[in-house]
Amino acid sequence: MMKKIVPFLLMLLVVTGCGANTKNGDSSSAIASDAGKVYTIHLTKAEFLKKIINYEENPSEWKYLGDKPAIVDFYASWCGPCKTVAPILEELAAEYKGDIYIYKIDTDKEEELSAAFGISSIPTMLFIPMGANPQVIQGALPKEELKKIIENTLLKKKL
Repeated sequence: MMKKIVPFLLMLLVVTGCGANTKNGDSSSAIASDAGKVYTIHLTKAEFLKKIINYEENPSEWKYLGDKPAIVDFYASWCGPCKTVAPILEELAAEYKGDIYIYKIDTDKEEELSAAFGISSIPTMLFIPMGANPQVIQGALPKEELKKIIENTLLKKKL
């Protein structure tokens, strides 16, 4: 099903991440936000099919369904690097509110969706510009690197 879409996904960079099959039982998740507001959007598989791509109906081509560029963060609550990047994504979601979406997919709750995209290491982020194929990055990147990708790839600005 997703096998035809996966070749469209370009691997940009691989950095440290968690293996998707190692759990330590810690289900705590710390998310920082300004004034208690959460700007990232958690998605289920059904919501993903409506907001990102319906790969079940259209398995042979990438057709993003959103109206703004997006980041999709595949994460798990027990993953150390995921916990490190979560508050950074919250800050970026607040900073770029209105310009991009930042979605989160819990790989433990959405195993079928994670498998469809071949997620084997977390965090894995999908960067989806408007009118172009998505790009994939594995691992926890620092805020400045994420900002460069948002500006250059998603918003097509030159820093």
